[in-house]
Amino acid sequence: MAVDLPVNTRKDKHQMNIERNVMKTPWFKRFGWLYLPASVSGAIIALATVAFCVQVFVVVDHKSHSASDTLYGVLPFFACAFLLFDWIAARTSGKE
Repeated sequence: MAVDLPVNTRKDKHQMNIERNVMKTPWFKRFGWLYLPASVSGAIIALATVAFCVQVFVVVDHKSHSASDTLYGVLPFFACAFLLFDWIAARTSGKE
């Protein structure tokens, strides 16, 4: 005797897989426009971003001749680093 399954069984299984794969501990918490680390993983990501930006600033500032040279030199790196940070933080923050 065959058991008739509801039409939306595939959807229910898919939804169960999504719910099972949801992160248990959020890495970041949203604070206005910013994201603050809420776990060790979040703190490591934040510190790595800041360390990268400091390293880029020191290297670019060493070779530049003026403040505008430094600004133009670090801007692409800072923008990419903080956009990546924002992307990671937005996807690993807890639901509020």
